[in-house]
Amino acid sequence: MDEVRPTSGAQTHGLVPLFPPGLQAIYGECRRMYPEQANPLQVTAIVKYWLGGPDPLDYISMYRSTGCPAQDIQEHWHYVSFGLSDLYGDNRVHEFTGTDGPSGFGFELTFRLKRETGETAPPTWPAELMQGLARYVFQSENTFCSGDHISWHSPLDNSESRIQHMLLTEDPQMQPVQTPFGSVSFLQIVGVCTEELQAAQQWNGQGILELMRGVRVAGGSWLITDMRRGETIFDIDPHLQERVDQGIETEGSNLSGVSAKCVWDDLSRPPEDEEDSRSICIGSQPRRLSDKDTEQIRETLRKGLEFNSKAAIPPISSQRQSHERPQSRKDSLESESSAAIVPHELVRTRQLESIHLKFNQESGTLLPLCLRGRLLHGRHFTYKSINGDTAITFVSTGVEGAFATEEHPYAAHGPWLQVYTHRLTDKLKILLTEEFVEQMLGDLQELNTREETKLPKEYSWPEKKLKISVLPDSVFDNPLQ
Repeated sequence: MDEVRPTSGAQTHGLVPLFPPGLQAIYGECRRMYPEQANPLQVTAIVKYWLGGPDPLDYISMYRSTGCPAQDIQEHWHYVSFGLSDLYGDNRVHEFTGTDGPSGFGFELTFRLKRETGETAPPTWPAELMQGLARYVFQSENTFCSGDHISWHSPLDNSESRIQHMLLTEDPQMQPVQTPFGSVSFLQIVGVCTEELQAAQQWNGQGILELMRGVRVAGGSWLITDMRRGETIFDIDPHLQERVDQGIETEGSNLSGVSAKCVWDDLSRPPEDEEDSRSICIGSQPRRLSDKDTEQIRETLRKGLEFNSKAAIPPISSQRQSHERPQSRKDSLESESSAAIVPHELVRTRQLESIHLKFNQESGTLLPLCLRGRLLHGRHFTYKSINGDTAITFVSTGVEGAFATEEHPYAAHGPWLQVYTHRLTDKLKILLTEEFVEQMLGDLQELNTREETKLPKEYSWPEKKLKISVLPDSVFDNPLQ
């Protein structure tokens, strides 16, 4: 539970012995911008995260910005988070790794909300929104970057607003700061409509943000969110859709992957086959290990203990189980530490003859983007399951290091699955012909519409030994029912 209060005099006057250095550094940047607001209102977690509380952000400060009339920038409320970076440097929340790298996750969140006429105090709902995003980062260890999009599927302020999703960009005023525990940058949340989110997915977030900067009612140059905005940027200026379409055609999409509800089945062997039982619905059902696998693990661990100077298993944290935090940080899709602690011999690559991919509706609507916006441009696209370690990666010949090949287009590497296709150009021989991809795009076209598709839907290409199902969320939320 949070409470709203002004900051204390000790904080604003910078009494270092009582004021954590990481916190002091961020407050310094805030004071640079708002020297007249020494005691801003704050939302603070009553029980801090490191004491077992549910909210990772210790504080969210709320400032009143007069904007910049010369640049036609309107008045607004400016929210700044404290807690995604390392505020304390004593390992209570973040592992201290030195001053040269990022502090904690390396960033804090900001948000600019249009001030309504007559409004004398900032609304507090953005603080809970920021806490929700922080909980996702802490639980998943997936960090955010400028240009990222966040599918929220609900008005950000729980009203009837069309602003139901978010893009992220650099805060236009706040400069990165160097703290005693590493560097901190500031990522601003920008509220967007569903059509703007979809355009960012099909093209790229930075491109949509740049278009929004040119539309005052959509945020202007400082990208101020107006929850009462009833029109998309494409309603306001229809020519912007042409710029998006041109960008998609010439550049493709820079969305390389998403967190998703997905699983995959290996149809090459019957489910009762112990040797490959791990490939059945990985991420939603317990895996079974054959006697051969068990013996392989024992032998590999024995070798690892003899020849590896590092521990094969990381030490268990002494923190409460509900708030244990692995010591490594992940990028948006894959843990950098996982390969370091799992001996290579344990990760087996298997060629599969026939596969069945399963997605929920939201993930399924991105399949046309994957084909048209990524593979046709020689890129890859990954679905990373939110329910486990399963990932499905579509790759083209332009992607190096893929373990799927022309001869074996479906290959499993541990829990990962890669689906291989050639880059679709007239100069190359292709495994999935251009006509076949166009057929897939035609078959999947209904997934690209805004209307709700009646589920379940099944798409099958027997000649390619490929089946795709789009299923209700309940199948993934209750996989054993």
